[in-house]
Amino acid sequence: MPETVNGGVTLHYDSAGAGETVAFVGEAGYGAWQWGWQYNRVAGPFEALVWDLRGTGRSDVPPGPYDVDTMADDLEAVLAATGTRRAHLVGAGLGGMVTLRYVRRHDRARTLSLLGTAPAGERIDEAALCDLHAPADDPQALAESLSGALSPAFLERTGLTGQLCGWRTEEDAGREAFEAQVAAALGFDAGPLHEVALPALVCHGLDDPVVPASVGRDLAEDLPRGAFEAVEGRHLCFAEHSRAVSDRLLGFLEEHTG
Repeated sequence: MPETVNGGVTLHYDSAGAGETVAFVGEAGYGAWQWGWQYNRVAGPFEALVWDLRGTGRSDVPPGPYDVDTMADDLEAVLAATGTRRAHLVGAGLGGMVTLRYVRRHDRARTLSLLGTAPAGERIDEAALCDLHAPADDPQALAESLSGALSPAFLERTGLTGQLCGWRTEEDAGREAFEAQVAAALGFDAGPLHEVALPALVCHGLDDPVVPASVGRDLAEDLPRGAFEAVEGRHLCFAEHSRAVSDRLLGFLEEHTG
């Protein structure tokens, strides 16, 4: 897995496919596994790029505090290391905040796709976000903490609980790094959204306990070129309804390619 460095922090990333780059930026605490459903669909017609936020996976785990500005600079370091000139940014939760900050600090972004994202930390349900995390050595707690991200019906139908817990044990952030990422999200404010003129697709789970769907609607309305897509499911609706979300995402990307 390739790596680059920003401010002394080593950041790991991986990519597949060819064409314009689609960079995935993840939710607080979760490892790269969260993008498995979209990554494989995007790689091919596009270059799919996924990286571990500081504190997550195989990236370094510096002591806190963390902030969204620094993580936007981390993203810039990854894009620069890959030689990316223009990128379509796809962010979930904290990752969506990172992409919103990125477009104010750097100039490689072509489009934004925002999944379960709030424009400000004050619009996040802090308790629900914290409930997404569990100790890596507690399988029962890991399984129970999936309830805010994925519906019980989905987990029962697919039988994925054990596999998801295995991925989380290997890739998710530890408690201290997770808390530093959460603090970064809670302290974020996107600023005037009318200044963000890029095409933006906003997808949001109708039953999201972390960021209510109404927040996603407001975000899309406040972005000059925002389009809102409601999705059945919870915070990781893009995993639970991966085919529908990936189809919509690919259509959006193709519309703004070239």
